[in-house]
Amino acid sequence: MKRTILAAMMLAAIAQVGPALAHSEPAKSGAAAAQRSVAVPVTGKESTGGTRDARTYFTDLELQTQDGRKVRFYSDVLEGRTVLINVIYTNCKDACPLITQQLNDVRKRIPELFGKQVFFVTLTSDPKRDTPKALKAFAQKQSADVEGWTFLTGPKERVDHILKKLGQFNEEVEAHSTLFIAGNVGAKRWSKIRPDAPAPVIAARLTELAAASPRAAEAP
Repeated sequence: MKRTILAAMMLAAIAQVGPALAHSEPAKSGAAAAQRSVAVPVTGKESTGGTRDARTYFTDLELQTQDGRKVRFYSDVLEGRTVLINVIYTNCKDACPLITQQLNDVRKRIPELFGKQVFFVTLTSDPKRDTPKALKAFAQKQSADVEGWTFLTGPKERVDHILKKLGQFNEEVEAHSTLFIAGNVGAKRWSKIRPDAPAPVIAARLTELAAASPRAAEAP
């Protein structure tokens, strides 16, 4: 499989890479999906020329997990980790459960990394209805309520702000992107991956990202 490695991009480039797969689009499988995986190395500078660290860019807004625990998005969820981030809503009856099962397959392929170096982060696109209790029920039904996998909700304005930073926001709950965002936060290396890419391909990419060396902080 050939991967297109883009030149060094700014943190804001995460939001600028167009969605590869919307919630309503039909899925493609096999090599066709894998070829659409894109590795996006990211530096700590914005494309506008200013310098911002990851905490400032991603924000440290307080959200709640499926267990009702309050967490700060950067400090408690992202910092020092390799993460795979995706978006769902619990009333979804088709794509969201299927994608969650795909991630279950992925995590089972990296038992030595999952929950130790690699963590899954699932944000809701429907924070008004998706309470921690609703997320907990969804996660349990999908066998995804496991250590190392955090489901997040919170006040709509906070969730929407974070989704915008990730380039995953849509005004319509059902139209959220199903794209995976995977990244080694310390190494400032990020990928956008189609959810219909084969599980072994996604697992291999996460393993590669987890092995990346952290980068030194950039001077302002």
